[in-house]
Amino acid sequence: MSESKRKLEEISFYSDALQEDVTLLVYLPSNYSTLYKYSLLIAQDGKDYVMYGRTPRLIDDLMNESEIDRTIFVGIPYKSVEDRRDKYHPEGKQVNAYIRFLAHELVPFLDKTYPTYQMGKSRVLIGDSLAATVSLLTAIAYPHTFGKVIMHSPFVNDAVLQTVNSFASPSLLDLYHVIGTEETDVKTTQDGILNFIEPNRLLHEQMKQRRYSVFYEEFNGNHTWKYWQKDVKRSLQYMLK
Repeated sequence: MSESKRKLEEISFYSDALQEDVTLLVYLPSNYSTLYKYSLLIAQDGKDYVMYGRTPRLIDDLMNESEIDRTIFVGIPYKSVEDRRDKYHPEGKQVNAYIRFLAHELVPFLDKTYPTYQMGKSRVLIGDSLAATVSLLTAIAYPHTFGKVIMHSPFVNDAVLQTVNSFASPSLLDLYHVIGTEETDVKTTQDGILNFIEPNRLLHEQMKQRRYSVFYEEFNGNHTWKYWQKDVKRSLQYMLK
């Protein structure tokens, strides 16, 4: 399919929960038609999933090959490193407001604007690092709204582990979780240099004990898009089939 037929639209969306304008990067697949209903793939770190993950192109290719369901991509870029931490970190100043924005404002807007299935399992949240963390926390807070989560190397601390362990309905969620074996000294914005893989292994063990439905794999690589990009295609095939 030619690039001219690919549509990535930038929409400015005002959030009452956040008290600010939020930019949405909406990708309608090349064969988009209002005659059909679509799943939603909602990406935190949205610009990164466009530029580095090449997600819109993958959606088109996989749809054309009938490997995934009809899907609309919605990317939410962060404004700055500080803004990203405020909205994505489990102890971020705006994390609760951001989660409310996703569930109470973004989803109703998308369901009203596009022909979506309007079911929890037809909405997939995706993110890397802190963006993966807030995606997971959002699905746990609103499991009937968001039924699937793709996590590329999530940040995991005690607050995340406690939230996962105390969630009463793990069966409502389908999760995809990968982490790199070389993620032992990851530089973070304010938390210093952290070992990511050990907390992620602990997270997975906890999910197994609580009987979450989760695909888990450790890849040979570190905490960068060099490795996450290679996994995006499989994650879409697995969660949007």
